[in-house]
Amino acid sequence: MSLFDLPLDQLRGYRSRSTEPEDFDRFWAATLDETRGHDLGARFEPVPTALATLDVFDVTFAGFGGHPVKGWFVLPAGTSEPLPVVVQFLGYGGGRGLPHTHLLWGSAGFAHFVMDTRGQGGAWNGGDTPDPVGSASSYPGFLTRGIEDPYAFYYRRLFADAVRAVEAARSHPLTDASRTVALGGSQGGGITLAVGGLVPDLAAIAPDVPFLCDFPRATTVTDRHPYREVGHYLKTYRGRTADAWRTLSYFDGVHFAARGRAPALFSVALEDETCPPSTVFGAFNAYAHEDKSIEVYDFNDHEGGGPYQEATQLAWLADRLTP
Repeated sequence: MSLFDLPLDQLRGYRSRSTEPEDFDRFWAATLDETRGHDLGARFEPVPTALATLDVFDVTFAGFGGHPVKGWFVLPAGTSEPLPVVVQFLGYGGGRGLPHTHLLWGSAGFAHFVMDTRGQGGAWNGGDTPDPVGSASSYPGFLTRGIEDPYAFYYRRLFADAVRAVEAARSHPLTDASRTVALGGSQGGGITLAVGGLVPDLAAIAPDVPFLCDFPRATTVTDRHPYREVGHYLKTYRGRTADAWRTLSYFDGVHFAARGRAPALFSVALEDETCPPSTVFGAFNAYAHEDKSIEVYDFNDHEGGGPYQEATQLAWLADRLTP
């Protein structure tokens, strides 16, 4: 594969043309008010594992619509004082999987909250959270599920779940709410940007090769899924393009980035055809907080920096979360 998007010098100055809805803030305020009308009801049940250095809890909390959402909560074994907490969101098609696949952040001395993704888990890691809400016709996947109406769109439910996941993580007595970090890769990176725009007092966010950014460009510059789902849907439902763009505009990471109020560490891969580099830079360049940086992986596809980016995140967070 070779570079297919804009050259790096142009990416650094690229600005998205995604149009923000006039009622963007009202839409999200109403969505979160509706979601918070249900008691959070976060429950943390100890899980026996063979992990000698970590304690694991099976989490259930009320997300959008009061629907039960699962997660894992992982602590360094024997923790007795509140710790900074990393809230992690997952990539497209995956669920929370098994506890022993989430070792990094607890091993580094953080409390670690992993949110399961409603309705997902059939592509790689299994999931335990159904999505009980149906939708009109959609292309197989999640990106067109409810696309006819922003209030019915799948990601409205998922982003509301994610805000509640932060609230659930902060409700545990062994987390330091003032040192809450949101992070994730791909879809998890897009969710991270949404949470960064909707939760005003995070200590930091780290969106890694984020999905769900700059929809007008993403859906026309790459043929790779998941963005291609939108093209397949519109190929069948001719004449619905404007309605689809309107719905997607309420969920565009570019607009959440413009509301970012925490230090942010992004990453991008210049051969990434799943989340094209221009779409990531569209969100990065719109990001509002002055303490922001982006790691560039010149010859990588959607795997991005992988463990190298994790090492960078560990060092970056150590600088920002020291009491």
